[in-house]
Amino acid sequence: MSGIATSKTSFFRSNYEHVTLPAVYTFVFIIGLGANGWAVRSLLQKWKILGHINVFLLNLGVANFLFLPTLPFLSAYYFMRNKWIFGDAFCKITRFCFNLNLYGSIGFLTCISVYRYLAIVHPMRMMGRLTVTLSVAISVLVWLLVSVQSLPDMFYPKTSANNTHTNRTEKCHHTTSTEYAENYLKYSVGWTLTGFVMPLLILLGCYGHVTLVLCRKNTINKVVKQRSLRLLFILILLFSVCYIPYHIFKNLSLYSRVLIKHRMRPTWDEGVFCAHQISRGLVCLNSVLNPLVYLHVMDIPLRQLVRQFYQMFSCLSLKTALCNSFYIILLTIIVFF
Repeated sequence: MSGIATSKTSFFRSNYEHVTLPAVYTFVFIIGLGANGWAVRSLLQKWKILGHINVFLLNLGVANFLFLPTLPFLSAYYFMRNKWIFGDAFCKITRFCFNLNLYGSIGFLTCISVYRYLAIVHPMRMMGRLTVTLSVAISVLVWLLVSVQSLPDMFYPKTSANNTHTNRTEKCHHTTSTEYAENYLKYSVGWTLTGFVMPLLILLGCYGHVTLVLCRKNTINKVVKQRSLRLLFILILLFSVCYIPYHIFKNLSLYSRVLIKHRMRPTWDEGVFCAHQISRGLVCLNSVLNPLVYLHVMDIPLRQLVRQFYQMFSCLSLKTALCNSFYIILLTIIVFF
């Protein structure tokens, strides 16, 4: 690698990985806990009204709450320049919770998409068939599949010493150490295909068909059309921002590490490294964006959530110019909803 490239990597690592990434994790922790807590409470209040889809929504919330409590530890880790002080076992638990959140969210978003597809395209076939028992059984199956996919990750080494002359465990790897990168790449590709690509194809198939039905049938209520298209927009946003970049650059980064291990450093290593670090910040935003699905399904205006957040800040005596700016930014974002 050239001196310029090495300097670029060091600059990016010191400014993004050790400053921006901890800030993103802190933001997601605060906003994610508030938004998901409020959404789950609203879900429980409307439990009987929503129907059987509430089971999938509740499990989506559980997936978020499994990951959010680990964010302060990850923020501290990156802020301290990759010094993990919480032990090997907790490092593996933290990474396992991230995977449960990521692939659990993808799984339950897929279930919600299939549910909406059946409700719009095959409403007569669906009536009376999707019971609470079946919804619970499907949810248990999703958790089992996600756990089986994520469990092998626990058996790869997750920690190593930053200083080779000491035995202190300091690094907590997102994937694994370079020594096992080749085997981990094979596992990661298979995991991506089963845990991400297949649900994505199912989701695209469902909403592709739904879009055709909505465009062709004039008998479908205009409000139903608008809500379905909005949900499609939310899911496209989630996958485009959070999931697709992460999986692409995670596997490319692993492949680059394998090539470097065999002394064949690719010319695109620098770009992939930077893109992968950015995608790691973006993927955790799913815990902030997932509540949009709750709000849409429960037909709660997003403005109402923003207003309650603003009132919460006011009660904490944080009604400053910064809070007002944050409120204005959120109102600008929700103009599409």
